[in-house]
Amino acid sequence: MERIEPADPAPQRQTGVQTMPEVEAAFEEIEVDAPLVGIIMGSKNDKSKMQPAGQALHEAGIAYEVRVLSAHRQPQETGDYCANARMRGLKVIIAGAGMSAALPGFAASKSDLPVIGVPISGKNLGGMDALLSAVQMPPGVPVGCVAIDGAKNAGLLAVRIINA
Repeated sequence: MERIEPADPAPQRQTGVQTMPEVEAAFEEIEVDAPLVGIIMGSKNDKSKMQPAGQALHEAGIAYEVRVLSAHRQPQETGDYCANARMRGLKVIIAGAGMSAALPGFAASKSDLPVIGVPISGKNLGGMDALLSAVQMPPGVPVGCVAIDGAKNAGLLAVRIINA
């Protein structure tokens, strides 16, 4: 019996050129220590109150990044950060803010990632203004919220979300 060869053999691939699935497979093998959580706060003065979130993530072995971004003073930059968060590999945004606490809601309006709001205590109302602002989001703009100055719980909740 005679072997029949295909009439039009598959074209030979050029040496050094990889297909998209091959490139994607190569990247899967590379261990990347990219951040999974973005911790944002409205003021550099909030860093000490937000530090426990980073500590909780660090203890769980989850990489994170920290940015000072203001919904009021830098709306374009803050909106871009939140809108591009998923594309950059983030899975959760933790947003800490005092007073009017617009940052958690602003972040949730710009991203489809889970946003955890951390109301930060202030001098006038002890953080109640920030708490009420963070939890009273309109339908379609969900924000999870922890206790006033509850950054540690925000970090622990982010760990649970990522490990779910």
